[in-house]
Amino acid sequence: MKKMMLFVSAVILVSGFVVFDAFGSTRASARNREPVTRLTDEQIYAELKKFAAVFEAARANFVEEVDERKILEAAMNGMLAALDPHSSYLNADDMRDFSDRTSGSFGGLGIQVTADRGVIRVISPIDDTPAARAGIQAGDLITHINGEQVSGLTLSQAVRQMKGRPGTTIRLTIIQDGRAPRTITLTRAIIRVKSVRFETKGENNDVGYIRISDFGARTTRELRDAITALEKKNVKGYIIDVRNNPGGYLTAAVNVADAFLDGGDIVSTRGRGGREMDIARARPGDMANAKPVVVLVNHGSASASEIVAGAIQDNRRGIVMGSRTYGKGSVQQQKPFADGTAIHITVARYFTPSGREIQSEGIIPDVEVLHSRVEVLERRRDIFAESTLIGALENRSNRNRDRNQRAADADEDEGPLSDEERARRDYQLNRAIDMVLALYRLTPPRETTTGN
Repeated sequence: MKKMMLFVSAVILVSGFVVFDAFGSTRASARNREPVTRLTDEQIYAELKKFAAVFEAARANFVEEVDERKILEAAMNGMLAALDPHSSYLNADDMRDFSDRTSGSFGGLGIQVTADRGVIRVISPIDDTPAARAGIQAGDLITHINGEQVSGLTLSQAVRQMKGRPGTTIRLTIIQDGRAPRTITLTRAIIRVKSVRFETKGENNDVGYIRISDFGARTTRELRDAITALEKKNVKGYIIDVRNNPGGYLTAAVNVADAFLDGGDIVSTRGRGGREMDIARARPGDMANAKPVVVLVNHGSASASEIVAGAIQDNRRGIVMGSRTYGKGSVQQQKPFADGTAIHITVARYFTPSGREIQSEGIIPDVEVLHSRVEVLERRRDIFAESTLIGALENRSNRNRDRNQRAADADEDEGPLSDEERARRDYQLNRAIDMVLALYRLTPPRETTTGN
């Protein structure tokens, strides 16, 4: 039996990258509460005739020459946008952009964005890209591109403006955390997305750390390689970091969860009227050999990330830590047309193994650990100590230690932070490392080496 099931025909995505308007859930909920109007065939035909009349009037009477393709595409986009924030029309250019992103290599800034009330909101920066290095964070608002307001632009138009030849620069005006707007200059680059990266963490390098930045075509293979390499290092447990991961392919999410499960349900989808469409189940064989697992999430963990967190949580396979996830629980299907265009349309909602619906609720972590900064309130050598008194006798046996201590205290002064220092100060990650080691001490290691 195949390890992974496709939930509906064609390609299903749990997030739509450019077409992912995650921040429109409130508007969508309001629309869903409105009564449904049903028309007869005659009434539908009359409305379509009216649409044709509007098109002809616009083409014949507008003060400037009309781009007919543009207004027809806008009409189709408007039709789908009226359904929910995630349904959209993709013209040929949009389809090429989408293929570039899902293939794992494309040009630009390395940023996942969505439309939100007339501006562009950041879903998440992609690791090791110009956007991430510039300090752009999930939830930031982009108000201007090269000095021009983004209000009035469609999401696709804004994305096209941010794309460009590698090596060229672009100015973005950012509002971050309610602070005053700031303008930053970024240099475009070829973005090569490596879905999975891994390393060992902890004082003894005995915790396997797996960072999944998105769920793409190569995620499953990269994850398997990561677990295989970490198992050879005899790690005591695993951290699966899906913070600020906006999602991707549903198949990849199912495969990631399956790698850490020895059985049980992973996710189910339900279509119109609550009708169950399919259930994905894990195969026997836990690649991590039942070692402790902590899934690290935050408000930028959406969609496919929530499937993984929900499956691990409901199967009691590990601990979910961090902050409540975003709550994007709908499934989009891509329906292509012969001319190279397509539509993305929401076809189902997904549910965790225990039957929880994620839409607009998210995954509540087992252990809430908010993103924090730890401030050192005292030095290793406190200023109020015998050794600080003028004329105090020196401990002769500790002269070398004192010199080393003074050097260590000097190192605590603030300065530019390296990648290693940023990781060291990652409060959520450090608490996850503590949790893995604590669970390891409480759970005897399993002898078997069975894997998927």
